[in-house]
Amino acid sequence: QVQLVESGGGLVQAGGSLRLSCEVSGGTFGRYTTAWFRQAPGKEREFVAVTNRYRQHSYANFVEGRFTISRDNTRNTVYLQMNSLKPEDTAVYSCAASSTVIFSARHSSTAYGYWGQGTQVTVSS
Repeated sequence: QVQLVESGGGLVQAGGSLRLSCEVSGGTFGRYTTAWFRQAPGKEREFVAVTNRYRQHSYANFVEGRFTISRDNTRNTVYLQMNSLKPEDTAVYSCAASSTVIFSARHSSTAYGYWGQGTQVTVSS
């Protein structure tokens, strides 16, 4: 059984930084495409960043160079380093994984079969 556990969320002032972690257990981590999504209150879930087994990364336009996704296959963990945080970044951040994501669908939440429970990120102004 594949499980994803996020950590690292919290309360931070605007301009600050947080690093989110998502540890994946079960399955073969090195084969997964892993992504971060977020959902703010009253809004749809949206794509944030993705990395695949070849360490190809892509980001949502709103990231604007502020976030970095990375993975450590020795720790079965994917990270999201978030810098220059803004109040509009406030949301529940969730990681997702799949071994069957096709490249063109990597930004879609429906492409992922495994999800974590989410971690709250709150950015105060």
